[in-house]
Amino acid sequence: MKTVLSLAGALLLSISSLGQGFLKTSGQRIVNEKGENVLLRGIGLGGWMLQEGYMLKVYRQGQQHKIRQRLEALIGTEKTEEFYNAWLANHATRADVDALKAWGFNSVRLPMHYKLYDTEKGFALTDSLLAWCKANSMYLILDLHAAPGGQGNDLNISDRDGSQPSLWENEAHQRATVDLWRKVASRYKDEPWIAAYDIINEPNFGFEDPVNDKNGIREKKNEPLRKLMIEITRAIREVDRNHIVIIEGNGWGNNYNGVLPPWDNNMVLSFHKYWNYNDENSISYILRYREQYNIPVWLGETGENSNVWFTNAIRLLESHNIGWAWWPLKKVGINNPLEVPSNPEYQQVTAWWNDSAKAPKPSAETAYRGVMALARATNFASNVVHHDVIDAMLRQPADPSARPFKPNNIKAGVTLQAADYDLGSNGFAYYDTDTANYRVSDPKHTGGNRGGAYRNDGVDIKQEGTEYYITDIETGEWLQYTLNVGAKGNYTIRLQVAADSLPGKAALEVNGVVKEVAVPVGPWQWVEIKNVSLKRGSQALRVKALAGGYRLKGIRFEK
Repeated sequence: MKTVLSLAGALLLSISSLGQGFLKTSGQRIVNEKGENVLLRGIGLGGWMLQEGYMLKVYRQGQQHKIRQRLEALIGTEKTEEFYNAWLANHATRADVDALKAWGFNSVRLPMHYKLYDTEKGFALTDSLLAWCKANSMYLILDLHAAPGGQGNDLNISDRDGSQPSLWENEAHQRATVDLWRKVASRYKDEPWIAAYDIINEPNFGFEDPVNDKNGIREKKNEPLRKLMIEITRAIREVDRNHIVIIEGNGWGNNYNGVLPPWDNNMVLSFHKYWNYNDENSISYILRYREQYNIPVWLGETGENSNVWFTNAIRLLESHNIGWAWWPLKKVGINNPLEVPSNPEYQQVTAWWNDSAKAPKPSAETAYRGVMALARATNFASNVVHHDVIDAMLRQPADPSARPFKPNNIKAGVTLQAADYDLGSNGFAYYDTDTANYRVSDPKHTGGNRGGAYRNDGVDIKQEGTEYYITDIETGEWLQYTLNVGAKGNYTIRLQVAADSLPGKAALEVNGVVKEVAVPVGPWQWVEIKNVSLKRGSQALRVKALAGGYRLKGIRFEK
């Protein structure tokens, strides 16, 4: 851990010098005008300019144009336009960027939809975002997430219409993409707080090389991708010699066969990392490219996992001086810094869209109220801030120790919610055997928070009304609570528990003393442990499962 802490300190020093002119590449590093290393720690604003269905709990026909068509069929064209205007106005604001800065991020990645830049609307939104970033001394990376025609076979990511020619099958789309980047670069060529142009997000297309035919199997070489990215780079350099150009390989940014070597002296290789292990092998290929071509690499997208995975990924990346941009800042769900709260009327819309055979069609009035409430809920003022996610990303990679999740000021009559255990890494603030999400098909797959509520650690939390409780407790797991006790003395501590079929056993450990209590079969009930000595001030209380299989909702302190 000493090595990790020393590394984090060195990298923090490099971050402190942000704002020194245009970023540029220097060998395998991204540096500022003074030649100082810059480690980008950023967030992607996924879902703002380009909706992906899963972020809205839409799992069928989740491309943005499909969502729009279905919404028009429900509430009409005029009200659909009202919804999208409200969505764009609320989803990203100055408050979001101010919060990112306060939490410790230093950059923002903007996923752009080309259609918004057919008019001034996209540029106006970008100008506002850039102004907020500049006010916070934060870098902005422009990312073409949806190119004309769509760049991937995964239709949702690029809002592609599969019935029409893709970006790679239509020269007019390719010319429009080149022209768009020329226009973007011309507008922002003198803006030092724009860090880079990420020219095509996650190309994912089955390019084949007809020349390289081995036993009837055509090798995929990605020449069309290289050709178009060279043309885009050339168009950018016609008007802008200042900014870094970021390129991405095929197959969601990772397949660089036939793409390299680089063709520009101010270029960065991006890669994306989802649903794999956080070990040296998972990034070895990109490290080889970095060494072979003496070029910086940057993790342009990652996330959608558990806090344990987040911490381990960032620790791995930063040990190799690789900057990153997480995905996304917010959505309807718990595993991001911000959660967009849903509403019952909107849930009627998604229920019908996802399975019309089982769910009734909502009325136009219900659907309108639901989607407009959702659009307003994307505003930072209505978002749920997940401090556990932020802590896992920005503190725990260097400092895994336990910190209070809430103040926990203890006196007689106080009840703590069991789900409010300390912030910190697994084994420090809690211990859970089920901590991270990998591929479901992987035999080592674990589900993270199987309850899907409140927090994003491995601890399984379910919601019951306005309350939360710990479920699926396994033998050997424990939760820690940092207490701030007002008056020393002997307390009776009651645990609110429930067990369905088999009795469990819990233990309290505080100030070196362990006391056990049985958990009987039955619905929610209180079990008590008497004469628990608490000292005045701060101390750690651990609730351990000596025999699992029960649920835990509350911890009450009495005298």
